[in-house]
Order: sequence, then structure tokens, then C-alpha cells
Amino acid sequence: MTESQIFFEFVQVGQQMRVAAIDSATGVEVIVITPISANRIQMQQLALAKLRRKLGEETAAPVVRAVTPGKFA
Repeated sequence: MTESQIFFEFVQVGQQMRVAAIDSATGVEVIVITPISANRIQMQQLALAKLRRKLGEETAAPVVRAVTPGKFA
């Protein structure tokens, strides 16, 4: 398995910062909105945690439920 790079994008929106984290291997992107008072490392850690969670959810097997045909009155 190859190591992927994480790209961060910072865009100030009023008194908030929009932070995007993008995984280079999969192209998966997440966005968090942080207070402008947070420092850059805090912003990156929050976005990275959300990205890791999303990547973990995507690798999990989907739940498949059998649908039983019902009778309608």
C-alpha cells in the first residue's frame, strides 16, 4: 500500500476559516469550518481527523439487508 499525501486548503469566510483536507490517493475531500482564532495546526488536526474518519467509513463493508416481500392489504 502506498503512502498518500494530504493537501490542505484554507479560505477565510468572514470570521471563520474553511479548511479542506484532500487525500491524494483517493481524491476524498472533507471540509471543516473553524474559528479564525484557532491556529493553523489545530485547524489541520481537525480536518485530518474528519478525513481519517471518512476514509475509515468508506473502507468498511456496506451493510446488506435482505428485503422480504410483504403482503399489502
